[in-house]
Amino acid sequence: MYPSALEKLIEYFRSLPSVGRKTAERYAMAVLEMSSDEVLGFADQLVDAVKKIKHCHICGCLTENDICDYCKDENRDRSTICVVQQPKDLMAIEKLGQYHGLYHVLHGAISTTKGVLPEDINIDSLFKRLDENVREVIIATNSTLEGDTTALYLTKRLRDYPHLTVTRLASGLPMGGNLDYADDLTLLRALQGRTRQ
Repeated sequence: MYPSALEKLIEYFRSLPSVGRKTAERYAMAVLEMSSDEVLGFADQLVDAVKKIKHCHICGCLTENDICDYCKDENRDRSTICVVQQPKDLMAIEKLGQYHGLYHVLHGAISTTKGVLPEDINIDSLFKRLDENVREVIIATNSTLEGDTTALYLTKRLRDYPHLTVTRLASGLPMGGNLDYADDLTLLRALQGRTRQ
């Protein structure tokens, strides 16, 4: 059995997504092998990130300012909004360099089994953005039960906006898969082959 301070460190690492006991142990041991300055720098960076990073007031993306760089960028196509579940999904699409519109980050998905309702995620602010300049909403939620439920909910609500074209990412993304795990080509084909809802 490890000393209690090490066990606590392992448990903190285990609280991260997809980190099991063995991986948490490796992370904890790696920290112990760092110099004191490296550990303090790592801890300072964790605290700094938590203090400085917030959600953009417009789209919900992560930013250190009130408005993110995507919303500020006047060169982006303001007639299209791509709706994603998490900031990492936005980054996966942005990395392709093929989409130049705006984004909207939900910070979750509707899940009745987990008690997550539409009002629990960043949906209402999306509808406040849908003026006459917005022509298309791309629903880019994950191909999971929760992602599909969210997409269906959004599609139904967006029918109240007759000037909008509502599209969904095309097949090519595996069922049960997450956007940030898809390879670039699969994600690009899904974005290019999106379908009207």
